[in-house]
Order: sequence, then structure tokens, then C-alpha cells
Amino acid sequence: MKRRLLPLLAVVLTGGALVAYLAVRPRAVAASATADAVTTVGVAKVVRQDMAKSMTVTAELIPFQEVEVMAKVAGYVQKMFVDVGDHVTQGQLLAVLEVPEMQDDLVRAAAAIQRNRAEVARAQDELRRAESANQMAHLTYSRLSGVLKSQPGLVAQQEIDDAQSRDLMAAAQVAAAKSALAAAQEQIRVSEAEEAKLKTLMSYARVSAPFTGVVTKRFADNGSMIQAGTASHLQAMPIVRLSQNQLLRLVMPVPESAAGLIKKGATLEVRIPTLRRTFQGLVARTSDKVDSDTRTMETEVDVPNPSGELIPGMFAEVDLTLSASKDALAVPVSAVKEKNGARTVYVVDSSGRVAVRKVETGIETALLSEVRKGLSPGDMVIVSNPGQLTPGQTVHPKVEGGAE
Repeated sequence: MKRRLLPLLAVVLTGGALVAYLAVRPRAVAASATADAVTTVGVAKVVRQDMAKSMTVTAELIPFQEVEVMAKVAGYVQKMFVDVGDHVTQGQLLAVLEVPEMQDDLVRAAAAIQRNRAEVARAQDELRRAESANQMAHLTYSRLSGVLKSQPGLVAQQEIDDAQSRDLMAAAQVAAAKSALAAAQEQIRVSEAEEAKLKTLMSYARVSAPFTGVVTKRFADNGSMIQAGTASHLQAMPIVRLSQNQLLRLVMPVPESAAGLIKKGATLEVRIPTLRRTFQGLVARTSDKVDSDTRTMETEVDVPNPSGELIPGMFAEVDLTLSASKDALAVPVSAVKEKNGARTVYVVDSSGRVAVRKVETGIETALLSEVRKGLSPGDMVIVSNPGQLTPGQTVHPKVEGGAE
């Protein structure tokens, strides 16, 4: 009986403490629940910084000049002096062609000149003979005419008429001799021009570099038959391909939205991803026309390449600045919300409460948005799910990046 009373007594004695515990516990739970109800939000501080909106254009480097060097005359390659990868200077000899029939034509032209010179000499002799005969005939006619005037009837009229006829005929022979001499002299000039033409064509047998560059391809070998480059229907084969790589072109398709911002003479940073380097480029030429199909304007940037580090065919990237603002108020893009054409930002005031502010934005990049009106430097804007908060709600701000 005593053993059963002991547990009951223990319960009676501790009952007061149990009641006290049950009375205090709900207040502690309520306090804990209130503490847990304060939401922690990510915030960012409004700061001033320079902002710029840009776009990246990708293009391919090409040689400033590139040409397939052709021969202007047909012939066999007598000697090749260059090969792929050789750097040549303007005027340097690339190849020599053998054109034996042209050499024969030169000999023939020289002989024709000598023959025409002989014809000129003969025409000059004929002219002198005709002039002598003309002088004699004219003198005879003059004497007879004088006698007729001084002593009429002494000389028959028929004799005077014959003398006049011989005088006129001799004058005509002089004119004919002069014409023959002029024709012979002109024929000399024609022959000399033909010889000069053949010499010019013969000089084309020596194929030289039109500009300083590098040989990127060789098409012919010693003994190859080369057609004249002027005969397009014969599918003439070039001798070499020459590229000017000391200066490269970057032909960029600039979108219509940025076409008006491209200015000739502007300096651009040209990035080469494969080299992980940046080079200076100069806007040299623009088409000044937006293509109706692609809505882009072709723009050429000259990129100096004196050391030869850049190779034609490499891809390059250029950042084009579309707009810029100095000392602008910048906030993360995620902080700006748009609804019905109005833009708002949720901020946390000094008492830890949420407030909504209407803002006017400007430049927007991939990460930041410029705020022109509605915020001040140092304001704390909410960047994590601001749409789930209500104005006046108490929150616990936590600066993104770990700082509080």
C-alpha cells in the first residue's frame, strides 16, 4: 500500500512545476515563430559608375590584297624563283617564261625597220630628182615666157604651152615624191611601234610581284605551259597566288542599329580569341548602305600586322559601343520590374521595411541597368524575388556576395 502512494505523491508535488511549464511554453513558441517569419532578402547597394551598352561583332581577317598572278603572254615556264611561304617585295622576279616565237617576231620587226629606212632613203632621192627636174622645167618655161613678152612672134605659142605643161608635170612629180617620202617615214614609225609592242610583250615573259606580300599557293613548275592571262576563254592557269598580309582587312557586318555610330577613322579594339590578344584596328571604309536582305552595313577595319602574328582566315571579335553614360546610378537588372509599361524597384529602408519606388531607366547591359530617376546612391534594392514581397513588410537584408 505504501509503495502505491509514493508515485502519486511525486505527481502531486511536481504538479505546480508542470503547470508553470505549460503556461510559459506557448509564449516561447510564439516568439520563435515571429522570429522565423522575418524573410531574409538579397539586396544590392545603388552605386555610381560609368556604363556603356555594347555589342560584339564577329568577322574574319582577310588579306589587304590578294591576287593570282597571271602571265600576259603564253609560253613555257623556264624558271620558277619562288615557292609557297616565300616573302617577296614589289617588283621581285617570280618566274621567267620561254617564248621563242616572240624572239623571231622581234627579229622580223627589226628587219622591217631597216627595210623601211631604205625606202625612206630611196624616196628622198626621188624627191631630189623630181625637184631638180621641176627647177629645169620651170626655168625653161620662164625663159620662153620672157622672150615672148620682149619679142612677140619670135617663139611659137605651141612651144611655150609645151614648156608650161612640162613645168606643171615636174611640180606634180615633186608633190608625189614628197608624199612617197612621208609614207615611207610613217611606215618606219609603224614598224618601230610594232617592235616596241613586241619588246613590251617580251618583258611580260618575266613575271614580277605586283606588291609586297607572301606566296600562298604555287600553280606552275618548270616546263609548265602557261596560257596568256588575257585569254579568259582558255581558262588560263595562274603562276602563283600572292597575298599582302602586312596589313589585313576585317570586313564586319554591322547591324542597322549600330550603323549610324560607325565613323571613318575611329580606332577599335580587335580581339583574336585563338591568340588571346587584342590588336588596334582603324575603321577605313564603309559601304554607307544597309543591305536590304541582312539589314547590315559592310564595314572594313584595317588591322596592321607588321610582325605577321595574324594569319588571314582567323576569326576576330570587335565590341561596338552603342551608347554610354558616365557616373550613372547602376542597379542589377534583376532588381527592375516592369508592369503595364511602368518600371519599379523594391527597396529596403533604414527600418528594414519594404518600399516600392517608380524609376526611370536608361542604358541597360547584360548585368546592370541605369536608373535616371527614383533612386539615390546608397539605397538598398532587393534583387531576389521582389515580386513575392509586399510594401511595408519587415525583411532582413543581406548584401549579395556575403556582406551584410
